[in-house]
Amino acid sequence: AMAQAALDAAGLHFDELNKLRVLEPEVAAQTAQLREECRAFLDKTAEFQKIVGSFIELVDQLAKAAESEKMKAIGARNLLKSIAKQREAQEQQLQALIAEKKMQLERYRIEYETLCKVEADQNEFIDQFIFQK
Repeated sequence: AMAQAALDAAGLHFDELNKLRVLEPEVAAQTAQLREECRAFLDKTAEFQKIVGSFIELVDQLAKAAESEKMKAIGARNLLKSIAKQREAQEQQLQALIAEKKMQLERYRIEYETLCKVEADQNEFIDQFIFQK
C-alpha cells in the first residue's frame, strides 16, 4: 500500500494487465473512449460531407434542367409572338386586297351601267332609224 502511494505520488500506475502506466487506468480508458468517439465523429462528418456533396450536385442538375426548360419556354413564347405578328401582317394584306377588289368591282359596275345605257341609246337610235325607212 505504501509502495502504491509512492507510485501514485510519482504519477505512475498499474493497469489491469499489471503494466506500469503514466496515466491512471480510468483516465487512459476515458482517453481511448474519446479517441473512438472522435474517430466515429470524423467518419460521420465525412459521410455527411458526401451526402451534402451529392445533394449540391443534384440541386445543380435541377437548376440546369430548370434553366433549360425556361429557355425552351421563352423560345416557344417568342415563336408564338412572331407567328401572331405574321398572321396579323397576312390579315392586313388580305384586308387591303379585299378593299382593292371592292373598288375594282365598283368601277366595273359603273362601267357596266354606262355600257347598258349606251346599248339602250343605240337600240333606240336603231329602232328610230328602221321606223324612218
